[in-house]
Amino acid sequence: MLTEYGFWDIFSGLFGVFVFIAYLVVIFTIIADLFRDTELGGWAKALWLIFIVLVPFLAGLAYVIARGSQMAARQRERRSIANEYIDDRGGVSAYNPNDEIAKAQGLLRDGTISQAEYDRIQADTYSQ
Repeated sequence: MLTEYGFWDIFSGLFGVFVFIAYLVVIFTIIADLFRDTELGGWAKALWLIFIVLVPFLAGLAYVIARGSQMAARQRERRSIANEYIDDRGGVSAYNPNDEIAKAQGLLRDGTISQAEYDRIQADTYSQ
């Protein structure tokens, strides 16, 4: 059954699927940007949405031409907010057992934990 289809038939079918998925990603990105835009009023959003539903290819092209730079600016703003949030939380760092031991030494020095508890923390930390 696979022999009925040539290489170019399969290739063109896969290419068509790729183009269709890319098109859907663009349309959904436009719709998400449309609803995230706080400067655009409700009626304008509704008109853009109707335009996207009725003639999606033309509407997508018009949206990218008319509002593409603003769309990119909103995307950069969202990324910078996310990066600031990550930086405020200390970033994504790997587990460092030496930091745990240093904290435990500080607690031992302050008298918060006993020597036995410190030894247990040290053994647990290095066994991981």
